Amino acid sequence: MDLQKITTGVTAAAVVGTGATVGVQHQIDKMQGGPQARQDAQIEQIRQVVAEEVYKQLINAWPETSGPVKGIPVPKVDYKTQIPNP
Repeated sequence: MDLQKITTGVTAAAVVGTGATVGVQHQIDKMQGGPQARQDAQIEQIRQVVAEEVYKQLINAWPETSGPVKGIPVPKVDYKTQIPNP
C-alpha cells in the first residue's frame, strides 16, 4: 500500500510540474507577442503566395504581340515650325 501511495504522489507531482511549466511557457509566449508574431508570419506567407499567383496570371494573360502595330514612325517634318497637311 505504501508503494501505491508513493507512486501516486510522484505521478501527481509530475503532472502538476508539467502543467505549471507549460502554463508558464504559454504566459511568457503571450507576453513576448508570440501569437501576434505567428499571425504576422502567416499573413506574410499568404501575401507572398498571392503575389506569386497574381504575377503568374499577369504573365500568362499578357499578349506576346499587340497586333499589327509595329511602332510610331519617326516624323520627317519639325512640327514646331510646320504643320503637315493631312
